[in-house]
Amino acid sequence: MRGLERLRGLRLVAQPAAVDGARWDGDPAELTVLRFAPDDAFGIGARGVEVDDEHAIVEDEIGYVGAWLSPEVLEHLVLPRIDWPLPTERPVLAQGLVAGVPAKLWLTEDRRALLLAAAPFAEELRARLR
Repeated sequence: MRGLERLRGLRLVAQPAAVDGARWDGDPAELTVLRFAPDDAFGIGARGVEVDDEHAIVEDEIGYVGAWLSPEVLEHLVLPRIDWPLPTERPVLAQGLVAGVPAKLWLTEDRRALLLAAAPFAEELRARLR
């Protein structure tokens, strides 16, 4: 696994219907939108977002690190270090402890995964996944 890199993008907090209809601006090859909660999304690689909610909060987000994992790396490096079942439906955002560190996995339809964690946990996660 390559190292964990800082993930940059935009965080959107708004009414759930507004988050559903948000229009994210960014290079489609670089843009990944993760829905953390019904009213909370993180657009990795987003340069802008249009949302129909006058009270929406849109801020730069730099508080996460992550790494894209091949199916083989996911299977051999990460799966043996989790004690919770991965959802079978894809795409999906799953979360729990990875090697004892709070983390999230964005599981894609093509079997890749984005491993992400809050930046303060980066060094601990790196060390435990060696």
